[in-house]
Amino acid sequence: MATVKQAIKQNALAAERAAVINALRPIVPMLAAMAGPHLEVVLHDVSRPACSVIAIANGHISGRAVGSSVLEGPQNDKGFAAATRIRSPDGAVHSLVEDYVTVTASGRALRSASAIFRDASGQPFATLCLNADLSGFQAAHGWLAQMLAPVAQAMSMVAQTPAPVPAAAPAAPSQTQMDALMRQIISEAVGPGGSAQSMSREAKIQAVGAMQRRGLFIVKGGVERAAAALQVSRFTIYNYMEQLRQRE
Repeated sequence: MATVKQAIKQNALAAERAAVINALRPIVPMLAAMAGPHLEVVLHDVSRPACSVIAIANGHISGRAVGSSVLEGPQNDKGFAAATRIRSPDGAVHSLVEDYVTVTASGRALRSASAIFRDASGQPFATLCLNADLSGFQAAHGWLAQMLAPVAQAMSMVAQTPAPVPAAAPAAPSQTQMDALMRQIISEAVGPGGSAQSMSREAKIQAVGAMQRRGLFIVKGGVERAAAALQVSRFTIYNYMEQLRQRE
């Protein structure tokens, strides 16, 4: 009777293991497709150490393929060390061994992580391992450091240079200067001779346009000065500006 119960239990454990392994198989190519060719993804059946690799992507990193032995993997693999420990007395407790360094047979350092899967009895039966080849990134890092070194040095020198004293803001024009500028704008707008009596209505409209473009009417008293120079009223100046606006 005990033998029958034991057989039933073993069959249940075997079915559980097979179901988990089958669920993990498609994860291998999915992770590799997302991460690219620098990440090796390996699924191991630790119950078969002589041919533990049952699924692998980017095997060129470690030189392995499906059917490879557990002994052909990178050295110093903490994932396998965790997988071969005494089974958990609390039953199924999956383990994660993250961010450790392994070394390939060719001497390349890999950044690795492993998930260990246990059955209902607490016995480890599968590991999903990630091995990232950092050699390309290390070369890129060295190149970037070399390229950026002169920039960093220049920035350091700039940081040590005392900041220039900001120049004082230019003084606002005096009233005398403003008066001179307003007279100049009006004189240039009226034109040679400067006689309003000889100007036609259209010429005066164009003169107002020139004054307006120079900003005369923004200044207090600008409209009055323009009216006096053209011998018209303030209302006429505003009327000329409205006509100019309608022509735009």
